[in-house]
Amino acid sequence: MQNYIFEIQLKVRDYECDIQGIVNNAVYQNYLEHARHEYLHSKNISFKQLTADGIVLMVSRIEMDFKRSLTSGDTFAVKLRIERQGAKLIFFEDIFNVSDGALYLKAKVDVIAKINDKLSRGEIFDTLNL
Repeated sequence: MQNYIFEIQLKVRDYECDIQGIVNNAVYQNYLEHARHEYLHSKNISFKQLTADGIVLMVSRIEMDFKRSLTSGDTFAVKLRIERQGAKLIFFEDIFNVSDGALYLKAKVDVIAKINDKLSRGEIFDTLNL
């Protein structure tokens, strides 16, 4: 059992599906990014304000393991947990179909930070209390 610290539910929209009637693989990255931004928001951290303050959080690597395909109208949950690994903050994000509880996607997203245009050692992640 994973120790998820955040969850958001979303619904697949028709325009996110390809000609096969399944969610296009690139759309899953949008779902994952939305969950990360909402997680920051839940911690009262403004992505926009961080950027204005010269703190830029960036994805440096993403791995996605597709297990099943979401289709139009599916309601799903993105659940995440985080780990600090050196200069990186690692988001482990899993997508589950709400109706059957099945795992549809496992992702690992490495996030780094630049502060005033210089790569940080990750200390910003500690000060954000994530």
